[in-house]
Amino acid sequence: MPEPVRPNPALTPPGVLGPAAPAGLRPTAATPALQGPAFDEVLKKTLDGSGGVRFSGHALQRLERRGIEIDEAMAARLNEGIDRAAAKGSRDSLVLLDGTAFVVSVANRTVITAVDESSMRDRVFTNIDSAVIS
Repeated sequence: MPEPVRPNPALTPPGVLGPAAPAGLRPTAATPALQGPAFDEVLKKTLDGSGGVRFSGHALQRLERRGIEIDEAMAARLNEGIDRAAAKGSRDSLVLLDGTAFVVSVANRTVITAVDESSMRDRVFTNIDSAVIS
């Protein structure tokens, strides 16, 4: 009688155990359930943009130095502005909110820099392909 075919463990993806797994590695009823959101939920949240706006280190320094405060309402409006820019196919956008200008990487949903009204000397912004005024 020929020897039974055994799967090569090196070709088995991590976390996948088959009937050939040693008895100590097979899942049992005592195996605890994983905690936290499922991978597909996290991925969907990231891809559909509901992950919210992020701020680069440079933007955080500018916010602090210029005394610009971001509350939940402003963050929601900034998110809305990014959504509007994304809907038009923008890559890098200027989002104006209440006299504060945010240069945003739309694809990454990341604020690159922030400028308050008193710091806008020349009122010239480069390396953007769109502007959203909210």
